[in-house]
Parts: sequence; structure tokens; C-alpha cells
Amino acid sequence: MAVTPPPIRILIVDDHPMVRDGIVTLLRRQPDMEPVGEASNGVEAIEKFRELSPDLTLMDVQMPEMGGVEAIAEIRRLAPDAHILVLTTYPGDANAARAIRAGAAGYLLKNGIRVELLDAIRSVHAGRRAISADIAHEIATHALDEALTEREIEILRLVANGHANKQIAWRLNLSNDTIKAQLKAIFAKLGVHDRTHAVTVATRRGYINLLS
Repeated sequence: MAVTPPPIRILIVDDHPMVRDGIVTLLRRQPDMEPVGEASNGVEAIEKFRELSPDLTLMDVQMPEMGGVEAIAEIRRLAPDAHILVLTTYPGDANAARAIRAGAAGYLLKNGIRVELLDAIRSVHAGRRAISADIAHEIATHALDEALTEREIEILRLVANGHANKQIAWRLNLSNDTIKAQLKAIFAKLGVHDRTHAVTVATRRGYINLLS
């Protein structure tokens, strides 16, 4: 007689209680899944992971105190074989690439269908990858692009917040000419010709988040 395997024990990490409640309700309807804990930010996620040792962690990206990418890296440092699946509202190849480099095995968007999430949980738990088709396409499209550096991303965030070059130079303790050169490099990498378009493309690709 075949032995039924134990359910997949899942930790849910998201800063929105209603999202967590919805996921818990969905998982409890699955005979092979069991929600075992919740966390509202990356710091709590690490604590809960240590406490519960879940089989799989569902992780959001943008959260207060500590974001998902940082939490993924720390959890994978604690447990190199940890199975982590990102479930987020934030599209963009840069976001996904950072999460995957940190150790996530999957990247899904919250607007996906529930069946996709359940299939992804089973795939990641089995040691496979699960990436939304749209995200996979974006990653492939920009695979050969030169990525923005942390300094360039920092400059773009200041541009997005309405700071002029001189203000950015003062904030970062750099010369105005250096900021101009950095922006020129940013434009080239993003394939744009002005600051507004640079912010738009960087936001779409997940380099910056205008809501943060």
C-alpha cells in the first residue's frame, strides 16, 4: 500500500494581512499543503524560518524593515537547500534577477491564477524552478544587457524623487560632472535619452520602486 507523503509545510511572508489570509485559505484547501506560519517582513521571516524550518517559503519582495531579497539571502545562508518562491506584485527582470541570485527558485506575480501558484509550490518543493512566463520573457530579453550598478540605482532613485543634478551631487558627495557622467551611462544601459524615460524604464524593470 502506497504511503501518502506528508503535506508541504509552508511559511507565508507578506506585509499585507489580507493577502496572507487569502493564501492561507487557498493552501488549507489542498490536501498536500499546510500553512505553518506567517511573517510581515524580512526580519520576521528569518525568525519564523529558524523556528519552524518550513519545507517552502512564499516570499514577497517589497516589505518594511527588511525586503524579500535580503531575507532570501539570509535564509539561504542559514539553510542552503531552502526552497523559496517569490510571490509579488512587482514585475521586472531586475527584481526577478536579484531574487534568483539571492537563492529564490521561483518568481510569480500575485495577479496570476491560483492554479499557477499551487503548481509552482509543488514544482519548487520538488527541486524545480517556477518562473512566470512574462518574467521569464523579460529576463531573456535583457539577459545580455549591462546591469545598473548600486550607485547608478541610487542616483536614479534621487532623480525619481525630483532632485536636480547639483542636489544629487551634494547628497552623494560627488562632483556635478560625475553625476552627469553617471546619468549618461544609465541612459545608455537603459536605452533612453532623458531622465523621465530613465525613471519610467527603471521602474518597469524593477530597478526602483516609486512607492518606496
